[in-house]
Amino acid sequence: MASGICRSLVALDRSARFFSGTALVQHLQQAKADYALAKALTRLDRYALLVIDDIGYVRKDESETSVLFELVMHRYERRSLLVTSNQPFREWETVFSTSAMTVAAVDRLVDHSTIVQLNGESYRRKRARRSAS
Repeated sequence: MASGICRSLVALDRSARFFSGTALVQHLQQAKADYALAKALTRLDRYALLVIDDIGYVRKDESETSVLFELVMHRYERRSLLVTSNQPFREWETVFSTSAMTVAAVDRLVDHSTIVQLNGESYRRKRARRSAS
């Protein structure tokens, strides 16, 4: 669904970028190591929508979560974020390194947002089951 929204925006000549959570964090960590995190965050501003897919796979490591937190803070009330996760918000303390960081990030992500909760079997699991039959 997130990739479909991203593609639809691009088809409408709107700027959007899709990242896996892990790839985005690695990109931002490298920028931070190069003392260019602010520049990297500003470059991401060219996208009206930034999709972060599977944020739950980001490890609870200070260096990873700090750059992710910086991104959330930077885009808050400036540009749109679409975040996917297989975990409910109450379990996001496994994503961010401190409970204060988790509360602050979730607070900003849910402010002015629409939350869509999908329930049911994943398409990949259904496809695998059909293939096995």
